Amino acid sequence: MTDTSNPLHLCASSDCDCGMTRRDFLRMSALSTAAGAAPLLFAGDAMARQAPKGDDQPVKIGYLPITDATPLLVAHGRKLFEAEGLQAEAPRLFRSWAQIVEAFVSGQVNVIHLLSPATMSVRYGARFPAKVVAWNHVNGSALTVAKEINQVTDLGGKTVAIPFWYSIHNILLQQILAKSGLSVVTKGREGTIGAREVNLVVLPPAEMVSALASKSIAGFIVAEPFNALAETNGVGKILRFSGDVWKNHACCVTFLSERDINTRPEWAQRVTNAIVKAQLWTRTNQLDTARLLSNTDSHRYTPHALQVLSKVLTVTDYADYEKRGIIVHKNWNQRRIDFQPYPFASYTEQMVRALKTTRLEGDTGFLDKLDPAFVARDLVDDRFVRKAITAVGGPGAFGLPANLLRTETLAV
Repeated sequence: MTDTSNPLHLCASSDCDCGMTRRDFLRMSALSTAAGAAPLLFAGDAMARQAPKGDDQPVKIGYLPITDATPLLVAHGRKLFEAEGLQAEAPRLFRSWAQIVEAFVSGQVNVIHLLSPATMSVRYGARFPAKVVAWNHVNGSALTVAKEINQVTDLGGKTVAIPFWYSIHNILLQQILAKSGLSVVTKGREGTIGAREVNLVVLPPAEMVSALASKSIAGFIVAEPFNALAETNGVGKILRFSGDVWKNHACCVTFLSERDINTRPEWAQRVTNAIVKAQLWTRTNQLDTARLLSNTDSHRYTPHALQVLSKVLTVTDYADYEKRGIIVHKNWNQRRIDFQPYPFASYTEQMVRALKTTRLEGDTGFLDKLDPAFVARDLVDDRFVRKAITAVGGPGAFGLPANLLRTETLAV
């Protein structure tokens, strides 16, 4: 049975198929309600009182082994935090989004990348005061399916995995399915699925390729490099890139606690400076970035092979996807993944509107009260990233408009 009491979709049932262990549930259950969040807020404040004061706090990164974490890991690996006068501890790898949020709320880590819709669940659902200070990347996700699936309608009657309910993956997948006349259900792995239904389950990204290979799911939509891994291992193929549905959308963002932003703003500025510089370097050093993140580098940031990461970070085979018709909007001229740090307000507003029409598990009542324009102002603090972008040459250095405004483009 799926537990619907939690905005982060936590489950205490031993037979739940959500991809979250009972240990994860126990760790995160305090985030399910405002009352439950209070002890964590007090715990976080207590840790803050014991933490270093001012800008001598070390950078403690929490991340998942996906390319969404690239700016944080590049900033660490190239010692860009140290160049900003900061100390940086070895980044901590987590296996699930629930774990990384729990570590962030409890103060074990203080700089994380998080799914952009999940930041809303943390700030407004669990009421933990934290803000987006920058984007980590754009695009970088795909819908990958079993080899026998040739079109979206072939997913009818089958199960598809998403990494988290509050994710851009869930939003875009549901739009893709609806365009093909398919409806979403959540019946676990035992229920009967109708011919025009697609059953959604939550799985940690690291489990998706093996689940596809074992045919327990017919597809998944997730961040790279797991799509590339499925291709390289010959167990799946790309059906649609997320960036070909929502042009240059954000997936993960850099999330800092308001406590750190308010009590040590110079520290927050220096952290953001390092992340912005990491993104600028990554855009023109794609193969070197793949090497840094690979399992052959001394840092061992991820378990992924250089071949798989290169497939994502370089642009060598994107034209082939265009020839095969996988890319619908060729005139968008995008990379499989790209990096730019500015958090456009138009995106945040559109994300709020999209979440309100997306099927989610758990208590979604907090969404009803959210105004898109308010969230764009309240969830995001762009002071630091604006200053950091100016310091490296301005918006043009990332191919961004000088006024840092854009119109969102969605075309399923």
